[in-house]
Amino acid sequence: MRKWMIIFALTAITGSGWAAAHAQAQKETKTPKPSAGISAEFLDQWNRTGQKLVEMAQDFPEDKFDYKAAPTQRTFAEQLLHVAGSNYFFINAASGAKQPDDSIENPSRATYKTRAQVVAFIQKSYADGAAVIQQQGDKGMLEAVKSPFGNEMYTRATMWTFATNHANEHYGQCVVYYRLNGLVPPETRKEQQ
Repeated sequence: MRKWMIIFALTAITGSGWAAAHAQAQKETKTPKPSAGISAEFLDQWNRTGQKLVEMAQDFPEDKFDYKAAPTQRTFAEQLLHVAGSNYFFINAASGAKQPDDSIENPSRATYKTRAQVVAFIQKSYADGAAVIQQQGDKGMLEAVKSPFGNEMYTRATMWTFATNHANEHYGQCVVYYRLNGLVPPETRKEQQ
C-alpha cells in the first residue's frame, strides 16, 4: 500500500509540475491583448491617477490635512487642491477653452474646508478631464494645441502626459506626508495584500 502511495504522490507532483510548465508556456505564446487606442490608454492613466489622489484624500486623517513637511511647502490638502486646480490648465489647453486665471492653480483652503469638499473638487477635475479625452478620441490626441505655459504647440497627447506627470509628482509628495506621519499610503497597502 505504501508503495502505491509513493507512486501516486510522485505522479501528482510530476503532473502538477508539467501542468504549471504547460500553463506558463501557453501564457508566453498567447497573443498579447491589443491596444485599446491612444485615447483609451490616456483615459485609463488619467483615471488611475485621479483615483489614487481621491483615495488619499478619503484616507488621510482629516485632522492632518493642514500638515506640511516644512514651513515653505504646501499642506497635504493644498497639494491635492493644487493638482485639481492645475488640471484645468491642461484640460482647457487640450479642449481649446480659454485658460483659467492663475488663482485656480492654488485654490484657497478657506474655500475647500472639509475633506468632502477637497474630494469633490478632485473628482470634478478628473471627471472634466475624462470627458474631454473621450470626446476627442484617438484622432484628437494627435492634433496640436497651444501650451498653457508658453508660446509653444504640443499634441493633446503630450498635454495629457504633462498633466499626468504633474499630478504624479504631487502624489509622490503626498506619499512623503503619509510616511512622515507614520502612515502607509492606500496604494502601498494594496500592494502588501
